[in-house]
Amino acid sequence: MTALNRMRKIAFLSTYPPRECGLATFTQDLVNAMATVVPLIKPVVIAVNNSDYYYDDKVVMEIRQHDRTSYLETARKINASDIELVIIEHEYGIFGGECGEYILDLVENLQVPVITTLHTVLPNPSEKQLAILRVLGQKSTRLVTMARNTLEILENIYGIDRGKVEVIHHGVPFRNMEPREKLKEKHGYKDHHVISTFGLISPGKGLEYGIEAIAKVVQDYKNVIYLILGKTHPCVKQQSGEQYRQQLTEMVKRLGIEEHVKFVDKYLTKEEIIYYLQLSDIYLTPYLGKDQAVSGTLAYAVGYGRVVVSTPYSYAKEMLGGGRGLLADFRDADSLAKCIKYVIANPDKKQEMEKRTLLLGRTMTWGNVATQYVKLFINVMQQGRTRAEVG
Repeated sequence: MTALNRMRKIAFLSTYPPRECGLATFTQDLVNAMATVVPLIKPVVIAVNNSDYYYDDKVVMEIRQHDRTSYLETARKINASDIELVIIEHEYGIFGGECGEYILDLVENLQVPVITTLHTVLPNPSEKQLAILRVLGQKSTRLVTMARNTLEILENIYGIDRGKVEVIHHGVPFRNMEPREKLKEKHGYKDHHVISTFGLISPGKGLEYGIEAIAKVVQDYKNVIYLILGKTHPCVKQQSGEQYRQQLTEMVKRLGIEEHVKFVDKYLTKEEIIYYLQLSDIYLTPYLGKDQAVSGTLAYAVGYGRVVVSTPYSYAKEMLGGGRGLLADFRDADSLAKCIKYVIANPDKKQEMEKRTLLLGRTMTWGNVATQYVKLFINVMQQGRTRAEVG
């Protein structure tokens, strides 16, 4: 039986639902999409645990996040299994030890090829963050990044050979939805301009500037509604409770815009995210950090052809080039308000931006993204097999 007509088992090392985490959702979507692309690749999951979860049958092993011995035990289990390739979904915060250093114990003891998908690429890493990613770069057969803006950083800061790095977009699920105006009518937003922001809430999201911008916009446009969708990030809640959310709600009251700003305090399912995006005219992302290389929420907004108003962090600049959105200044409510007003006042320009954004968004559906990943996986496994035969 040749390598091309037998089942090949690959394993994703990541968080996984029901854990509420962007990487968990990303991994689940990619694994599910792969099943429709190549039936002869069987993806399984090694779940990184910080609690007790009940997983579906795709999870074949679990790593206890803060137990260093668990990483070594898992490496031994993988080596003794029929898994031929491990894909690490990397984010510093999901692995144990300082900056997630325990992942290196696993990688350095694996006997199968590794691909690392980078969900965060910091241009100014700490010494420990730099050391971890350099080792991952050396030990990985290939690396995947979701934005071209990271290629130069990976080469110049982390010393990773650009030839080892693939750029594959963040995936977006496709759903057929009712037209925007029908959805607006269902929610009582008929003839309103709906602006939305979604994702786990934390101070780095800059939502206070978004709220202040809305206060300025409603002076000229009374039919504006701003939806802030998502619950407080678990790490933020553990450290400071709901302090940030309370500050935001108090700010809304102080500015007298309770009728124009609505909070939906829950962890949104993919279906709910898509529903609210379809309902929206503008997706607002007023993030404070200029170095954010990837944003899953922005990827979704682009995938559904929404007009995006954003601060100019790295990923936004890349995704919104070519007239696909508007960039406002950091920490500047006036600048955000100016962009929002421009979109409302120019419906023809809005329609043009939506068309341009959707053209890019259609290339980001999970089917297209999974196909690119599968080609990469097959290539790496074939290279490994060839080297083994030569050896």
